[in-house]
Amino acid sequence: MQALRWHNVKDLRVETIDEPKVLPGKVKIRVEWCGICGSDLHEYVAGPIFIPKDKAHPLTGEAAPIVMGHEFSGEIVEVGEDVNQFKVGDRVVVEPIFACGTCEACRQGKYNLCDKMGFLGLAGGGGGFSEYVSVNANMVFKIPDSLSFEQGALVEPSAVALHAVRQSQLKVGDKAAVFGAGPIGLLVIEALRASGAAEVYVIELSEERKQKAIELGAVVLDPRECDVVKELHDRTYGGVDVAYEVTGVPSVLSQSINSTKLGGQVMIVSIFEKDAPITPNNIVLKERNMTGIIGYRHVFPAVLSLMEQGYFPADKLVTKKIKLDEVIEQGFEALLKERNQVKILVSPRP
Repeated sequence: MQALRWHNVKDLRVETIDEPKVLPGKVKIRVEWCGICGSDLHEYVAGPIFIPKDKAHPLTGEAAPIVMGHEFSGEIVEVGEDVNQFKVGDRVVVEPIFACGTCEACRQGKYNLCDKMGFLGLAGGGGGFSEYVSVNANMVFKIPDSLSFEQGALVEPSAVALHAVRQSQLKVGDKAAVFGAGPIGLLVIEALRASGAAEVYVIELSEERKQKAIELGAVVLDPRECDVVKELHDRTYGGVDVAYEVTGVPSVLSQSINSTKLGGQVMIVSIFEKDAPITPNNIVLKERNMTGIIGYRHVFPAVLSLMEQGYFPADKLVTKKIKLDEVIEQGFEALLKERNQVKILVSPRP
């Protein structure tokens, strides 16, 4: 089968590899659509970050080259022994987190904080940028009949956004700011709407992404046109309740902190490629708090339910659909060069 594998920085290759086998407790999925994630892009231009390169991952036993892709949907084509909850023909999505099950985080149910945590499609175990993938049945969720495969490919990134809002101190009627209107930022807008935020402000430079944020009901501020920190304080009478940093840009982190009210909160949702300096007194003297999230936990069913209600709409967020043999130039490179792109879906089907 054809699959996209990471070999090194700026070295992705579509290669022919063996189809995965179905072992007991696993299901084999024919992938329909897989989204290119910001994490995939980070690995392409600055990795390895999550990808094990020189030493095998402790849970998958794999090191680069590895198959990429963790935002995917598909149809079950084979069911392994001891799997009773799924059948051939089920339309599914995969929660692509590997966890050891025995560390302190896992014992607390916080498996996304596992000492050995890895992502399928980044740590090995196969990936969504391939024709087939075999995964543990406990990682699989059925897609409701009312949702398309394209919508299913948005479940994983939507889970990141919903987890970020759930882990924050946001309450119904609060005011929030989202710094960055890339795919995750736009999904955070949707999660905030579903959570009852009264006002959502988005800070973004790209005209196309600003328009997407407006379509989703946000008020957009352009940092080239105003002092966004002052503007947010003026509009919200003292600062937003929660700011979500979704750019991974060091200077934006400082803006996020300073945009919040007394006792406000900053949620770091992005992955930073390099260190970001902060001024601790900007937190201390205002009794603000700052925290971060990685991935998600126990949230896929809620995302699917919200999607059935119309949240996280694929028709507004997917800007391009391509084939696997186009994935490097029309996918990864397009996301680096074309600011109008939001979410690009890839079909590995021949």
